Amino acid sequence: MMDGSVIIQIAEDREKILNDPNSIMPAAFVSFKTRWGAAFCAQTQQSRNPTLWLTEWAPEPRDVYWENLAIPYVSLSVRRLIVGVSFFFLAFLFLIPIAFVQSLASIEGIEKNLPFLKPVIEIEFIKSVAQGFLPGIALKLFLTFLPTVLMMMSKLEGFMSLSSLERISAMRYYIFIIIDVFLGSILTGAVFEQLNSFINQSSVC
Repeated sequence: MMDGSVIIQIAEDREKILNDPNSIMPAAFVSFKTRWGAAFCAQTQQSRNPTLWLTEWAPEPRDVYWENLAIPYVSLSVRRLIVGVSFFFLAFLFLIPIAFVQSLASIEGIEKNLPFLKPVIEIEFIKSVAQGFLPGIALKLFLTFLPTVLMMMSKLEGFMSLSSLERISAMRYYIFIIIDVFLGSILTGAVFEQLNSFINQSSVC
């Protein structure tokens, strides 16, 4: 049996939570005796208004991201639309620094884009570092902050579990890498190479 002081403490905590609007969430966790009951409840509509009462599989307690439990259903749809559009623009706007890094991939590109650095770049050690490490380091610095940005976007989107946040962030990270780093580097590198060839041919003519 529980001690009387413990029961009183539980009652006081319960009363405190019920009287605090910030402690009440429009969400609940329900346990079922059978898997069939849980599956049936998770896959059926509980109200005539499909946005009024939603049921879905609940994550385990350690995996719950509590800050997103109180987000309304309509707000979730708007958030996901905003985050999707933001990710689209982020992926394509990131091609700008990728293109700039590609333009600095050679000594000629650095001297052309940053002519005031020409005396420094002519030093053999600086030339080796600039040509061998500068493009990769600059790109990695951009990518260092990317996981944090993607995680913030996933949290804003309204996912209710930490595993979902990590999974969506990882998926977007790999999409970002494929689009910007792999395809972006190839395309921008090819464009700059063709442009350089065209300029050289024009100057010869």
